Amino acid sequence: MTPKLTDRPALTRHRTRARTEALFLHADVAHETQERLSEVNRTFTSPVVVTPFPEFWPGFATVPDADLLDLTDGAHDLVIHALCLHWADDPVGQVVQCRRALAPDGLFMAVCFGGETLRELRAALTAAEAEVTGGLSPRILPMADIRDLGALLSRAGLALPVADADRRTVRYRDALHLMHDLRGMGETSALDARPRRFTRSGVLLGAAARYQADHADAEGRIPATFDLVWLTGWAPHPGQPQPLRPGSATHRLADALRPKD
Repeated sequence: MTPKLTDRPALTRHRTRARTEALFLHADVAHETQERLSEVNRTFTSPVVVTPFPEFWPGFATVPDADLLDLTDGAHDLVIHALCLHWADDPVGQVVQCRRALAPDGLFMAVCFGGETLRELRAALTAAEAEVTGGLSPRILPMADIRDLGALLSRAGLALPVADADRRTVRYRDALHLMHDLRGMGETSALDARPRRFTRSGVLLGAAARYQADHADAEGRIPATFDLVWLTGWAPHPGQPQPLRPGSATHRLADALRPKD
């Protein structure tokens, strides 16, 4: 049985409090996706987007992210999983469902938060809570690195897998301003194992002070890292390029790299 990571009712409540101006990453992802698709020599006629915020995807069919996605097998030539895979209890299962929804030679594209996301806030909260309470509580969602996320594509049976990262730094007045923005993104903790009580003010203020001391720039603003990992893969089709069999090469790499006289 898949361990339960996310408290789905809590996540839904948090998303209902989201503010449009705080959802700039979703807006950026929608724009970047269009840019990436413009480089693909293909016209997609039946795309669908998995997203909690369909307003950023005008002209696309959308379905909400859930444990069981509302997708029909083989019905789409493009499936986009947009900035919500990090909340999935079973990320492999999510990609498998998207793979099944693709027609042969259909494209899967996903973007999700990677392991370096909010690294500064994680460190500040961990140090402050340990100092104030003498212990640690699960507060920020664990996130996978690009290697583990890239492996999801092959595990789901997608061909020609590619993973790349786009690290963005957003600057805030202070850590409390960042936390306020995370609430506006609908990204405050919905961990099933999170503490069911308000965080002590000493922890929050201590984390804010540490964050400021360790990371503030000359103008007193602090950086927040958002690690966006992009994944692409194709539903298998006989006409796709195939990798050569191991040992089938006719020339040695060392010979190719040897300087010519």
